Amino acid sequence: MDWGMKNRLSRIIKPDTGHTVMLAVDHGYFLGPTHKLENAGATIEPLLPYADALMLTRGILRTSVDAGSDIPVVLRVSGGTSIIGENLSNEDITTSMEEAVRLNVAAVALSIFVGTEHEQQTLVNLSYLVDIGNEYGIPVLAVTAVGKELGKRDVRFLALSCRIAAELGASFVKTYYCDEFEKVVECCPVPVVIAGGPKLETELDALQMAHDAIQKGAAGVDMGRNIWQSDNPVPMIKAVRAVVHEKATPQQALDTFNKSKSGS
Repeated sequence: MDWGMKNRLSRIIKPDTGHTVMLAVDHGYFLGPTHKLENAGATIEPLLPYADALMLTRGILRTSVDAGSDIPVVLRVSGGTSIIGENLSNEDITTSMEEAVRLNVAAVALSIFVGTEHEQQTLVNLSYLVDIGNEYGIPVLAVTAVGKELGKRDVRFLALSCRIAAELGASFVKTYYCDEFEKVVECCPVPVVIAGGPKLETELDALQMAHDAIQKGAAGVDMGRNIWQSDNPVPMIKAVRAVVHEKATPQQALDTFNKSKSGS
């Protein structure tokens, strides 16, 4: 791996802990104005000091993030579908690598839809993006998407998807947490970051998921709704950081959350 590629990855996955807390705010690319992300700038701004990297589209980056910020950007470069469309898997590349360079990103991200009618299209797009990324020294994050079929989030499917992404050259992979998650990590030769997924019932549920993923080998989290849909998003991201970077237990992290919430 070239120096530039290594340097960009080290801005996302922190060398001192080997982990990352990415803040996902790219949901609007297919969901539109998601609850509590309607005003993206207002949601993002107070969370920036506590995120290791920010995953979003070029539109939200340009309109809603201060250009003076030094937050590493993981730029979503695939899309072309919407939640009301017929098939979420029919994605294509929507942003060029030259545009990513102009925006000074640390990495680019693209979804793959293994097992769907558009499997080949999205996997070939990943391979193409890896080739171009290698030319510019920009890592590629492969996102193992499941579209509307959340029931597909089992160890066999996720291990298959992550391994294929790594085989095609992804620098790191974003996937869902599942039972026997360690098997997903063991068969994937590049770092695996878990998606937060839909908002869980309690903060403790999300902290438990993050903790279990880290314990089973995840390189970190790329969490969105479980942070900014919390009634207390800043205390929540602080608690997630405690789990990911400080080896806190879920209960210790919840204590961090409650102390931050109360201002103590």
